[in-house]
Amino acid sequence: MADAVDALAAQFAGLDDAALRATAATLRAELTRHGFRPDIVARTFALVRETSARLLGLRHHRSQIMGGWAMLNGGLAEMETGEGKTITALLPAVTAALASHSVHIITVNEYLAERDSEQTRPIYEALGLTVGVVRREQPNADRKAAYDCDVTFCTNSDLVFDYLRDRMALGRYRARPRLLVNELLLGQRRAAGSSLLLRGLHFVIIDEADSVLIDEARTPLILSAGDDEPDAPLYYRALALARLLQRNVDFKIDETRHSVHLTLQGRKQLSHLVAREGGSAENFLWQSRRACDELLEQALTALHLFRLDKHYIVAEGKVQIVDEYTGRVMPDRSWERGLHQMIEAKEGCEISGQRMTQARITYQRFFRRYLKLSGMSGTIGEAAGELWAVYGLKVIRIPTHRPLRRRNLGTRLFANNADKWRTVVERARHMRSIGRPVLVGTRSVAASEQVSRALAEAGRIEHEVLNARQDKQEADIVAAAGQPGRITVATNMAGRGTDIKLTADVVEAGGLHVIITEFHESARIDRQLFGRCARQGNPGTFEAIVSLEDELFHRFVGSQLWAIARTLVQATRSEFVSRLVGGLLRLIAQRNAERTHAKTRRETVEQDKRLDQSLAFAGKSE
Repeated sequence: MADAVDALAAQFAGLDDAALRATAATLRAELTRHGFRPDIVARTFALVRETSARLLGLRHHRSQIMGGWAMLNGGLAEMETGEGKTITALLPAVTAALASHSVHIITVNEYLAERDSEQTRPIYEALGLTVGVVRREQPNADRKAAYDCDVTFCTNSDLVFDYLRDRMALGRYRARPRLLVNELLLGQRRAAGSSLLLRGLHFVIIDEADSVLIDEARTPLILSAGDDEPDAPLYYRALALARLLQRNVDFKIDETRHSVHLTLQGRKQLSHLVAREGGSAENFLWQSRRACDELLEQALTALHLFRLDKHYIVAEGKVQIVDEYTGRVMPDRSWERGLHQMIEAKEGCEISGQRMTQARITYQRFFRRYLKLSGMSGTIGEAAGELWAVYGLKVIRIPTHRPLRRRNLGTRLFANNADKWRTVVERARHMRSIGRPVLVGTRSVAASEQVSRALAEAGRIEHEVLNARQDKQEADIVAAAGQPGRITVATNMAGRGTDIKLTADVVEAGGLHVIITEFHESARIDRQLFGRCARQGNPGTFEAIVSLEDELFHRFVGSQLWAIARTLVQATRSEFVSRLVGGLLRLIAQRNAERTHAKTRRETVEQDKRLDQSLAFAGKSE
């Protein structure tokens, strides 16, 4: 395909702008009639390439053509960070739109949807196509207009929730064809048909596909409504009782599965405490043994498993969830079954009402409903097996445009956090002294602020912090992170999206240096952060400076192996041993974590199917 498009370059370069638009109209007719026939696709790609060169000054190179062809055929293109995935998506998107498909381009946040749509809009419009953007606070009329465009940019959560709203509007007419048949044969017209937001699920391109299809697929999306009146005393009392229970006696914590359950002794103790305090008369929940146990398990979960500035932040007096994979706040999300309210009570916030579930679906079930599913990412190879098994998607590795100059300086493992933070500061100070910028990656808001304090205490080393509290300044902070001697401390927010532009002096000094201070449960997330350096043929280095006290090692490495590793690291004080043991523990912990999360994703899909069947049965009974 790349050869075929190259062969057409001179022909399309000789056309004026009017001729290019006329060619687009001709290709629209051919694609609609013949589909994605290779010779027609090659001409379409050549057309997009020439239009992009004229309007954006960006001419697609061969690896981008390969990536576009892979996606057009329903594949997942693994392209290194910095390879220009935004303009690569132009190729399949324009081709599919000209073939009369409704095209959805999904990004991981609203900022990227806005940015990418504005950057590429001139190309689409020059070829006679319309572009829409879905925003969080958009009125329904504007959302519908965005979805009615040839190409629509949106986030995955906005798209799925709009799909669920359409299903609610359709009621028992679960699909548009069935609705149309009823209108034609029975003369029944429903207002729902005209109020549907989406035109259908035809062709989708998912940017950062591993984040959407794998990482976020552990939790179903739930459409809920109708806040009930919050029973604040109930949550405060449950927390008070939970604080009286003893760990490993009354309850046990499963660190691997991130769950809490009461023991038999704990249930007896809880019954005793409730009876002693006369709780059975004040709320019907205390009268039900099962409801009471579940309420206390949620209270214990809030107290022991969900931590401020890691899983959530408190902003403007409200508990706001922080996405563990992107580091960004999700202000429109809440935990279910009373957990969110329990955390609000724990943090002294105003308690919101629980909401009633109206509809739910997993990403696994939703995305399989597209006629053609495709995507791209720089870190998707590790999940190739699951992506094929669940979605029927094949991962295609695309070669880089320029040779990769990224060097791995290895892993250094320390016995405690104090030694880790001291070494991080030393390395950042050294890189700064030779004129190289440094990006220090952390897994949580709290950890990023810990690094910031360590830098301040070590001589007020100037730096910038990027976490969920500074999400509005994200683009500016990341864009400036490539200046000489600049130190940027960031959560996973810096792992995707905005390019870090390097000055000529920085390139000559060796490029950006990335330090990761805690391994993620998925090696792919680590690779995303490492991938911020050495982009587009520039030089760059990365290293990991971690501690045995990190959560990953506590949760996913057996206690015996953990103890042996600690003895080796403390006894030898050898950098060679530190690197060897650190690399080994990372492999073991991340393998165990991935297995656990893959099992959770399978269980989520099965549970979603059962609930959907139950809801359908309940609807028939009514």
